[in-house]
Amino acid sequence: MKKLILIFAAALVISCGNNKKDEKPEMQIGTQTQEKATPTESSDDAVANITITGNDEMKFNKSEIHVKAGQKVKLTLKHIGKLDKNVMGHDWALLKKDADMDAVGKAAALDGDKEGVPDDIKDKFIVYTKMLGGGESDTIEFDAPPAGTYTFICTFPAHYMTMNGKFIVD
Repeated sequence: MKKLILIFAAALVISCGNNKKDEKPEMQIGTQTQEKATPTESSDDAVANITITGNDEMKFNKSEIHVKAGQKVKLTLKHIGKLDKNVMGHDWALLKKDADMDAVGKAAALDGDKEGVPDDIKDKFIVYTKMLGGGESDTIEFDAPPAGTYTFICTFPAHYMTMNGKFIVD
């Protein structure tokens, strides 16, 4: 429990720094800050080339990704922040349909390893990238699962609460 409190406190301190208001657009009620993913980022129907970014504010740039059932997926995660992976690491992990996001996220936080998916919950995932620090990237390739809606998250302790989205397979 003390580890979780320390992690939350560190994330709060990091996210509160650098108050450059002129660099951030003013928020309006009802506006969205994340872009919706297009079905693919390439014109090749055989392969869905997807790029997703994570930043030092614990956010992915996409909240939805659309692919076709059985389609080859080439997904690249780019950590566009500057912080080290021990402080603000990010991965991209696709949960199985029956996996509970909160239970998996809490289990990953309790593991405390910060190197990615803990061994004792790997059976809850379809696929995942390695854990990245600022400026790093990782590309994975996999076949899209059967049609349905799946959840993707970052497994770094406590990040799943804001770094998650839907992987929609048509």
